[in-house]
Amino acid sequence: MIYLVTGGSGSGKSEYAEHLVMSSGCPVRYYVATMTVYGEEGKAKVLRHQELRRGKGFITVECPVNVDTALSGISSNQEEDAPEDAALLLECVSNLAANEMFADSVEELGNAAINRLAGKLAGDILSLAPRVRDMVIVTNEVASDGITYDPGTDQYIRLMGLVNRRLGACSHQVVEVVYGIPVVWKG
Repeated sequence: MIYLVTGGSGSGKSEYAEHLVMSSGCPVRYYVATMTVYGEEGKAKVLRHQELRRGKGFITVECPVNVDTALSGISSNQEEDAPEDAALLLECVSNLAANEMFADSVEELGNAAINRLAGKLAGDILSLAPRVRDMVIVTNEVASDGITYDPGTDQYIRLMGLVNRRLGACSHQVVEVVYGIPVVWKG
């Protein structure tokens, strides 16, 4: 099953996503971390998330770009690696999108390039689903503040909207966490 968990910054979406994985009953739990750590704030965020996962049996895989390779060391043969016993938590689409968007340069991308990148990101993420029984994808609500931004940020917001729509369409359940309260939008 594919779950898409969204919400604003500090909404409780990470805790809720971990709850979904822990309640899946899967003894094998992968945590695919996409954040590239910059500065003290980034370090603090990583430490907070590590503390949340402590003692829960997650196998952490750092994968800031090309997330389709996150499980490359694991056989895709269901009989060999028993994906029915595995759950995967991917955190977070917004970091992954920024890492991919700005991997080579900070030049503005045209609409066609944004559309291609959205397809790549959604495809890379969804390619992990057949490898596990349950996949929980954490993303962010970044376009609901109504503020006008510089062109580069606007492109990022557009990219996130495209990726989130594609992931939402393929997810069995879409949940928005608002002030720690999960609101089910699909499923």
